[in-house]
Amino acid sequence: MKSFKIMAYQIADNIDLKKFKQDYSAKAMHYSISELFYKSEQDQYLYILSYGVAVLLGYDEIKSTELLDLIKQYAQNTLEERITDEFIIYETDGDDKFKHNEAHLKKTTSDVLKIVMLNVGQSVVLDYYQSLTDKILTETNGYTKKLEKQGKLSMSAKQLLIVIGKTLNVKNNIVDELYVIDQPEETWDDEYLSKVDAGIRQIFDIRIRFKNIDYSLQIVKENLELFKDLIQHNKSNLLEIIIIVLILVEVINMFLEKFI
Repeated sequence: MKSFKIMAYQIADNIDLKKFKQDYSAKAMHYSISELFYKSEQDQYLYILSYGVAVLLGYDEIKSTELLDLIKQYAQNTLEERITDEFIIYETDGDDKFKHNEAHLKKTTSDVLKIVMLNVGQSVVLDYYQSLTDKILTETNGYTKKLEKQGKLSMSAKQLLIVIGKTLNVKNNIVDELYVIDQPEETWDDEYLSKVDAGIRQIFDIRIRFKNIDYSLQIVKENLELFKDLIQHNKSNLLEIIIIVLILVEVINMFLEKFI
């Protein structure tokens, strides 16, 4: 039984596909602002996605490492520890079957392999965003627990702005990659590609995981709005105290000038 092992790597926040295409000697089978797809004469596939993901099929470990090191030269904000995922396709004469981390397919054309590789790549980027979101959620939950125990917010305005910045970066990146949950255009007019795409998406829970990330970010947003209101309230109270002190100082000065 012939098999294909797909490996996906989240190596950075972004990859400059245009520059890579200009410098790379091989001719691309498909190119757009978001994806770059290559197939070699040895039936090796390289799929680079603009949101920092490289998906490889048919390459040995040495060649894979060389390719990833090359792609990193065109990446922004490379990760210290890359996130990976793998998936295996088996050719079959029977019915198509979709299982955990593997699929048995009657057709393994370049278009079919591309659809599967895309989904594996999307799964990796969702893992990455989930990891970022979990860190932000854990951080904000830490402040809410302190608020519960101490009755006050142990967070400065600068710290709040930093967390807001992190949250907005994750949120904006996900908004930029909204097509992660959209059905690829090539599946619209091809029933078999549509079937494969739906089957792989179900395995990876693409839509559910996307919604979970969005829900977590919504919780973070609500926490940050509460923190902002508390900090503004504290600043308002501090301003009132300063005004009262200034008035008292002025009254005391007037008293001293009149009676001394």
